[in-house]
Amino acid sequence: MSPARSLPTVAFIGTGVMGHSMAGHLLEAGYPLVVFNRTRERAAGLIARGARWASTAGEAASLADITITIVGYPTDVEAVYLESGGIIERAREGSVVIDMTTSTPTLAARIATAAASRGVLALDAPVSGGDVGAREARLTIMVGGDDAAYDRVLPLFQVLGKTVTHMGGPGLGQHTKMANQIAIAGTMLSVVEALAYAKATGLDAERVLGAISAGSAGSWSMSNYGPRILAGDMAAGFYVKHFIKDLRIAVAEAEAVGLELPGLDLARRLYERLADEGGQDLGTQALWQLYRM
Repeated sequence: MSPARSLPTVAFIGTGVMGHSMAGHLLEAGYPLVVFNRTRERAAGLIARGARWASTAGEAASLADITITIVGYPTDVEAVYLESGGIIERAREGSVVIDMTTSTPTLAARIATAAASRGVLALDAPVSGGDVGAREARLTIMVGGDDAAYDRVLPLFQVLGKTVTHMGGPGLGQHTKMANQIAIAGTMLSVVEALAYAKATGLDAERVLGAISAGSAGSWSMSNYGPRILAGDMAAGFYVKHFIKDLRIAVAEAEAVGLELPGLDLARRLYERLADEGGQDLGTQALWQLYRM
């Protein structure tokens, strides 16, 4: 009987709203874990459960077979990967680096090229599902990059999500995430406006939500965010400020291929207005605040 195969060491960089839960699932699955976050306190729970702390993202990558990042903005991604002493410079030859941040397809391709020059494999693997999906390990994961790297880390992805799809080469995971965010933007706008209409016409909004969620108008956003909206729960499962970042990327990418998306542009402008009114740190369902009676 052959001995059990040991799991690869994973470096996890970015232990915020989603990353903390995701890293926790990897610990539970038996992966040795190294963590780094700009604010160490946000990694304290993982460290208490056995994760090893690293003082920088580059140090974390130097200790791991697989490095995962989920940080805030493309500028953060660029910094942790490409700056001196960062992930690309310090990652082990033959290791795999995976950016699960929603970032730009162009940056994903740059990282893949830089990684390849140092004998490192790179994947872009943004996720959808928010805080609930991360907590319950049922994220949707959209992957771009090398076939061999994808096959190698698929068991890890399956710990984190229920739907994992390899979309093709570098950057195509990010392009898929843009399509996802475009769909979410329009859906959230429709959910908020449907509930605003229900209230304005004197309907019981909770009964309306129950009625239309079960029909062709139903959606994940309606079922999950509709009750939060009616309960006045605007806490972030996904921050408005991060969604604006995503929508701006999507607008730019659409413009780059000559595609006009007026619905996307309307949603972007409404979320920017919400942020201007102080809602940048609320959840995306807080779009409701622009409509509430």
